[in-house]
Parts: sequence; structure tokens; C-alpha cells
Amino acid sequence: MNSDYLFVYGTLLEDTEHEMSKCLSAYASYEARGYFQGKLYRVSWFPGAIISDSSLDKVYGKLYKLSAINSLFEVLDEYEGVRENSPKPNLFKREQITISVENSLTVIKAWVYLYNHSVDGLKQIPSGNFLKNT
Repeated sequence: MNSDYLFVYGTLLEDTEHEMSKCLSAYASYEARGYFQGKLYRVSWFPGAIISDSSLDKVYGKLYKLSAINSLFEVLDEYEGVRENSPKPNLFKREQITISVENSLTVIKAWVYLYNHSVDGLKQIPSGNFLKNT
């Protein structure tokens, strides 16, 4: 089943005032703060997250309910470098994962852009919160 939710943790967060975060806001509505079991790294001026086996590792961000899903993913996939014509391997991959809603027992399946390269040599953001470490 395809989700109509997207979890963001980096430049797509509205607080960054990035052009793509404004695009997301036009086609999605904010639902809740949340996190997933993962590790966050500084790739360059942007972060990249990977899934972790440890329940102690968390990546924090925001959950959005999407409208015009196909049109939005066309734009976001291009931005995140997951298009067919992008150099391989793609910088990110879009996957559905389980997001835990903050201050709740609720979990939601949502799309997320995960970093798709080695994290060797990258600096980890231990808090799991990109905005606290920019």
C-alpha cells in the first residue's frame, strides 16, 4: 500500500526556508513532529539519514500529509536526485518506513528520502535533529 505521508528531516523542513520546503508546503499539510530509528549525517550543506538497527538512534523531523502526490514526487524526486536520468547510484532513495509520532503511541507509514551512499567519513549529527546542528 502506498502512503500519502512524507517525513522530512533536512532541507525540506519549513524552518530552513529552502525553496523546496515552500514547494512541499504548497502541496502538503503539516501533521505532526516525529522520528524514525536511524542515524543522521552532515553530507554537505544538507543532511542524509540512514536506517539504524539500534532503538537508541533517532532521526527527528516532521510528518506531512500529501495532496497531488504524483506531481509533488516528480519535483521532489528531481531535487533529491532519485530520477531515472540521475547519475547512479542515486544520492538518495525514496522508501516507505515507519514513523513514530512524537508524544504519542501512533505510528504511521510514510515516505522518506534516505541517504544512498556510504556514510564513512561523514560527521554524524548525534542529536538526530538537523536544525539543532546547522
